[in-house]
Amino acid sequence: MSFTALARSRVLSHSLAFLILCAPACNRSAKSGTDDAAKAPKGPPADIWNHFDGMHALEAVQKQVECGPRPAGSSALARARQLIIDSLAADGWSTELQEFTADTPHGPLSMVNVVARFQGKKGPEPDLSRQVVVLGSHYDTKVFSTIPFVGANDGASSTGALLEIARTLALDPSLAAKVELVFFDGEEAIQQFTETDGLYGSRYYAARLRDSGRNAQFRCGLVLDMIGDKDLTVTLPLDSPRELTQGVLASAEALQCRQFFRIFDRPLLDDHVPLNQIARIPTLDLIDFDYAPWHTADDTLQQLSPASLQTIGGVVLHYLKTILP
Repeated sequence: MSFTALARSRVLSHSLAFLILCAPACNRSAKSGTDDAAKAPKGPPADIWNHFDGMHALEAVQKQVECGPRPAGSSALARARQLIIDSLAADGWSTELQEFTADTPHGPLSMVNVVARFQGKKGPEPDLSRQVVVLGSHYDTKVFSTIPFVGANDGASSTGALLEIARTLALDPSLAAKVELVFFDGEEAIQQFTETDGLYGSRYYAARLRDSGRNAQFRCGLVLDMIGDKDLTVTLPLDSPRELTQGVLASAEALQCRQFFRIFDRPLLDDHVPLNQIARIPTLDLIDFDYAPWHTADDTLQQLSPASLQTIGGVVLHYLKTILP
């Protein structure tokens, strides 16, 4: 079964997904030799991308959405942030809270980025020199006074996918240790996007990397945004780093889901921009900007598909496994 067929089959039910994921392990263990061999410790999965669970990711999305509208500085966003921290901790990720005050059109506003590095259940504190790839998502939603905007796709989908990526990476501690996860606050503009309104969290994070010199250790970055809608078409910005684009598309080709990716007809302003321009880390934005409910009250869970989350999660993990020894 191809990766795409596997992803689409998981829409049927979570239990079916469980059976599909477990089947290879069951087949390997059946009649595989002595009891001692069957009980031998298993190493990290070579096909780690097949261990990403789109339904599990969707459950994480739902928990974010259930917090309600989550604009920067709100109590709802604080609850969503705690859900992120708790989920990461359960999978062995240590978190750092980057607290800062953003200068917005409505005055100073407190914001918090969540940065995660793999520690393991009882491991030592993460070595900050080991991370070479940044994976990011914003977890805030656009503030509206006229509609209840819960941002199921715009904010929650990428956050849920990143949490499931974190769970999956924990199956391969060596790989996980090379990745830095960042959940950006304040991606959304308070009024409208300008050079100073919007991307608050990613601008702060990128500047911190640059000022500390840690930016030099990172090979690349991937930012996820709006990647859960049923009619998935990932629109890679026109000005994306060429080598990074080719690598991600090669992973999509290998997993037989290249049809869900295309090059957009123009650049896009998203959290990848500060990483490229401020931190000087080649970063690709995985975003489906061809999404009619964008910034409307209709951006709800009903618009999403676990198969779309499965596609993105699989491609990201396949790419990481390809470029990281």
